[in-house]
Amino acid sequence: QSQVVESGGGLVQPGESLKVSCTANGFNLDSYVIVWYREGPGKVREAVACIGSVLENTTYYSDSAWGRFTISRDSAKNTVYLQMSSLKPEDTGTYHCGAVILAGYCLTAPYFDYWGQGTQVTVSS
Repeated sequence: QSQVVESGGGLVQPGESLKVSCTANGFNLDSYVIVWYREGPGKVREAVACIGSVLENTTYYSDSAWGRFTISRDSAKNTVYLQMSSLKPEDTGTYHCGAVILAGYCLTAPYFDYWGQGTQVTVSS
């Protein structure tokens, strides 16, 4: 069954770093736009970072992620990463990745071909 699976979440203290992964099983991620979303407790789901297909080679970040988060792709591992630094308590939430083949969209992709179950990130002292 084709799917994306997130991993790497955990409990960290404010100011620390964490790297989460989005790995595709059963299909090649290179052609897909990948968007990382955060679902915080009591908050609206927020797109924090996205990366275009290998051909587009673009990245975009939300204001809250700009300068602290880095999205990258490893085609050999069929995986997209989200490196998060200087983490804050407000970064707490479930991080999902979505994958879609859709030209001209990134953070605002209106739908996804694949959507993962998420990985929990908790930032707390």
